[in-house]
Amino acid sequence: MAKGLPIIEVKKVTVGYGDTPILKDVSFEVFEGEIFAILGGSGCGKTTLFKVMTGLMEPLSGEVFIEGEKVLPLLDGGTNPLLRKIGVLFQSGALFSSMTLAENVAVPIHQHTNLNDETTELLVALKLLEVGLSGYERFLPSEISGGMQKRAALARAMALDPKILFFDEPSAGLDPVTSARLDQMISRINSGFGTTMVMVTHELASVFNIAQRVILLDHEEKNIIAEGVPTDLMEHSQDQRVTDFFRRTVSEE
Repeated sequence: MAKGLPIIEVKKVTVGYGDTPILKDVSFEVFEGEIFAILGGSGCGKTTLFKVMTGLMEPLSGEVFIEGEKVLPLLDGGTNPLLRKIGVLFQSGALFSSMTLAENVAVPIHQHTNLNDETTELLVALKLLEVGLSGYERFLPSEISGGMQKRAALARAMALDPKILFFDEPSAGLDPVTSARLDQMISRINSGFGTTMVMVTHELASVFNIAQRVILLDHEEKNIIAEGVPTDLMEHSQDQRVTDFFRRTVSEE
């Protein structure tokens, strides 16, 4: 796959808590229009890196840029203008339980635009249609399945037509069939709209189905130990840690 222009640049980022680094001096790029996955074992820093990339956490050092603009942490409820360029689907879906699906999807529209109620209602209906939830506008999250909740959260993440969608464990808690349907939806949005996708995941089935390029983080190295096309890494990597990860095998000590 030909690379486009880098839309995200992570430059020598160190992340952690207090003075304890989880990842040190991590650098990589995400290219426009690709589906990119961040992989690694438990405790390797995937979610922490995700938080830094989306402005939810400040790195210990280093910088993240989106379209050349530095990502600033969202401190004290401040609003980062870059948020209009990204949408985030959290592992839990993070829908507001007391709001209908339509009201949930409308939240970022109300926060970041001055659209009138009629236009907002039309836009919300369109986003729910795109994720196969037309007709569920008045349902509460508790009244629909887990897979439908994930799709509603995806509609909310897409509400402002962001250039980049971030996914934190999108398939978590879903059965294999529902997970595969969500993968198909993510792939369809990527191909139809050219939206750049960044996923943090441990679901290798999803990685092989839709990820075009990945990085693999390692807890001991505190850095990236592999980068590339997932099938190529599984079949051709000379690093036993990499092939073990993709083949789900354990090397003998």
